Amino acid sequence: MALRSAQGDGPTSSRWDGGAEKTDFTTKRKKKVAEIYQALNSDPTDVAALRRMAISEGGLLTDEIRQKVWPKLLNVNTNDPPPISGKDLRQMSKDYQQVLLDVRRSLRRFPPGMPEEQREGLQEELIDIILLILERNPQLHYYQGYHDIVVTFLLVVGEGLATSLVEKLSTHHLRDFMDPTMDNTKHILNCLMPIIDQVNPELHDFMQSAEVGTIFALSWLITWFGHVLSDFRHVVRLYDFFLACHPLMPIYFAAVIVLHREQEVLDCDCDMASVHHLLSQIPQDLPYETLISRAGDLFVQFPPSKLALDAAAQQQAERTAASTFKDFELASAQQRPDTVLRQRFRGLLRPEERTKDVLTKPRTNHFVKLAVMGLTVALGAAALAVVKSALEWAPKFQLQLFP
Repeated sequence: MALRSAQGDGPTSSRWDGGAEKTDFTTKRKKKVAEIYQALNSDPTDVAALRRMAISEGGLLTDEIRQKVWPKLLNVNTNDPPPISGKDLRQMSKDYQQVLLDVRRSLRRFPPGMPEEQREGLQEELIDIILLILERNPQLHYYQGYHDIVVTFLLVVGEGLATSLVEKLSTHHLRDFMDPTMDNTKHILNCLMPIIDQVNPELHDFMQSAEVGTIFALSWLITWFGHVLSDFRHVVRLYDFFLACHPLMPIYFAAVIVLHREQEVLDCDCDMASVHHLLSQIPQDLPYETLISRAGDLFVQFPPSKLALDAAAQQQAERTAASTFKDFELASAQQRPDTVLRQRFRGLLRPEERTKDVLTKPRTNHFVKLAVMGLTVALGAAALAVVKSALEWAPKFQLQLFP
């Protein structure tokens, strides 16, 4: 049962009002739904196709579909009973008071019009999920903003499944954010400016001159934009995209937001306060599908391996767990994700090793949308690479698409 019915479900836009356009949209939507269920009902499940559907225009369309597909994207068996604890975690957890404060402040994350009693019940479930995951994974450290991610899963899939999905997400995609320090989170943020520099050197130099840094994007990154977007439909659309892609995709999406606002930034006073204030106020009417396409395009042009060189040149830092999806495969196989994902490699970058042979401008309209609203045959090269990177940690699924 969808938990956010008060807000509605699925994308809506005035561009589909009436006439042939609306009919065409409905036809494509039905086609995509059929493709998704075909992939779900395949034996074995066609996870590669589900990833394409999650990335392509419109994402997974409804919460009912997300309840079925998100577990597949995270390799979680829905037949396994949800984790439980016989302990009184609210009495025992050192994080309880902070979690309680954060959850109490999370009213805006629940659908408007939801009955108070229902909302309060969900907030209690939210606390229980967070404390249980932390109790089961002592290597993880709570951070403010974590509850914004957990509440998204709670509202879409319910308490039991949300616990399993967020636990898997926390030991993999979110692992670096849950270290004792913010060192690895800062390292991921350091990838933001190299992307902007490769695409728009003028904008990059302006931001450097303003000394704005990257802290404006911190809440975007660690909450997968859940904290800063007011429309829940946009939040779950991005979660579809991020769950189907490389763990660093949120930083690419952060970069395309800044690039999209180029003129606003350049029109700003060139000082830290002005630029930070502008960028920290994220617009609510962003062209999400366009930005998702562009983020995928930039991922192909400037993959994490190239970004790591630029980021290392800016700051001598440890390699993050999210820098390779191979860790996900190895972690799953060994059942010790914390051990695998805590492996770090150090090394100095010589100036001559800095990669320069990359495109300085993004390819315009070259990111062919994956199966635009269900047409899976329209898979472009850039999108194919994004999906392929997401499948590197799961070769048994990769073989089905890339024999």
